[in-house]
Amino acid sequence: MDDRTDLTQGSIMGKLLRFFFPILFGMLFQQLYNTVDAIVVGRCVGPEALAAVGGSPAVLTNLVIGFFSGLGAGATVIISQYRGAREDEQLSRAVHTIVCFCILCGLALTALGWFSAEWSLRLVKTPEDILASSAEYLRLFYLGSTGLLLFNIGSGILRSVGDSRWPLLFLGVCCMLNIGLDLLFVAVFAWGVAGVAWATVLSLTVSALLVLLHLSRAKGPWRLRWRQLRIYPGSLRRILMLGVPSAVQGSMYNLSNIIIQAAVNRFGTAVVAAWTATGKFDGIFWVTTNAIGAALCTFVGQCYGAGKLDRLREGVRKWLLFGLLVSFSISAFILGFGRWAMRLFADDAEVLDYAVEMLWYFAPYYFVWIFIEIFSNALRGAGDSLTPMVISLLGVCLLRVLWVLLVVPRWNTIRTVSISYPVTWAVTALVLAVYYKRGRWLQHGGDLPAKT
Repeated sequence: MDDRTDLTQGSIMGKLLRFFFPILFGMLFQQLYNTVDAIVVGRCVGPEALAAVGGSPAVLTNLVIGFFSGLGAGATVIISQYRGAREDEQLSRAVHTIVCFCILCGLALTALGWFSAEWSLRLVKTPEDILASSAEYLRLFYLGSTGLLLFNIGSGILRSVGDSRWPLLFLGVCCMLNIGLDLLFVAVFAWGVAGVAWATVLSLTVSALLVLLHLSRAKGPWRLRWRQLRIYPGSLRRILMLGVPSAVQGSMYNLSNIIIQAAVNRFGTAVVAAWTATGKFDGIFWVTTNAIGAALCTFVGQCYGAGKLDRLREGVRKWLLFGLLVSFSISAFILGFGRWAMRLFADDAEVLDYAVEMLWYFAPYYFVWIFIEIFSNALRGAGDSLTPMVISLLGVCLLRVLWVLLVVPRWNTIRTVSISYPVTWAVTALVLAVYYKRGRWLQHGGDLPAKT
């Protein structure tokens, strides 16, 4: 195994950090072009367009993305375990199965999303003054569904075998392309919301082509051979066994966010715009924690496949401390520069006041989420994706929905809506920590039982 992509030996923190930073920079690139979308449309068109791009359409697309990202997570866990166990033939079958599956799902999603766009927006009570532009953006976004799925799974395949540099390069190219097209379509051609959508679709398509081309030229067992592109039933079964719980979890997170978005929408366009701006800014934290979790999941998968459980546990402990340090730093940065940064999205005083207020309901409590990210990804890396799903469904999703249904009507303010997040984080983190400590998750590896 190539030492550069082998996480089962060498310095734990050294290997994890070298693997983590390319993932982080790649996700920051992705967050950057999402943020530029919001800045360009907010500054060049107005608060209504900002709400149309980043309000209800964002949570609806995240619902779909979360589901398929969860399925992809099942594939990448399996691939990382096969990589650690040196099961090259099984690894190759898993790669071809998930790529073929993503193509079929992407095409179906495009058709479904196109025809259900306006209905789904009405379902979450999107304000009438932005309904038409939100539907236009959502329909066009769904055109890029196949590209989005293929890029995410292709990058996941590369990261699962220990290569996080090429996905960073591809995403960097596409980020620059997206920014350039945003400026061209919105600032120059004045296409408004449609311009942002077309820029996103074209960028996703290019990113998918780049990662597929790289996989087709790879020199390892993860090489993509077009003639072998098919669904292998055994591989698909294992992918679904691990991926469906993660997919359901991702969908439920986003479904609860849709319910939250519906509650936010009732406060009017100014609050929706502020909620959007806040989400873009504190996205710095979320992409960082996603990168922390992705790095750990691959590390655990490879160590579990190789039977190195002591190294696995030590890595989880060290990575938890690293994550806490990162979360405190980001919280301080966001709280210190929040109002200044919000001016990138809007000049409206009412929107700015709401946005800064919202930041103080989230940012001080980011450290709690680190426990969820670390423990849930450690469990998934070892093949136990069902337990994090159940705990998250009860601790985050169900509790958050109950909060909106029972607490928000009694104290109907944006503050009441916002604090549902740190409350549900704390409950979920506590339960996950207790389950992880008991160690039963090490018995859920399926076809790859860990060695002693």
